[in-house]
Amino acid sequence: MRDFMNKAKGFADRYEKQVDQAMDKAGETANRRTGGKYEEQIKKGVETAKQRTGEGGQKR
Repeated sequence: MRDFMNKAKGFADRYEKQVDQAMDKAGETANRRTGGKYEEQIKKGVETAKQRTGEGGQKR
């Protein structure tokens, strides 16, 4: 399991921009499918996920 997590972190580091774009798209899709009912929670989740993958120079 540890090896898998290390590979996933390495992937996220190498392809940070694409990972962030995918998270944005997933958030937009979730927001659209819920009719905006959970927009704030979805935004918060997407931003938290981006911070954990390194957007904005944040440390994990």
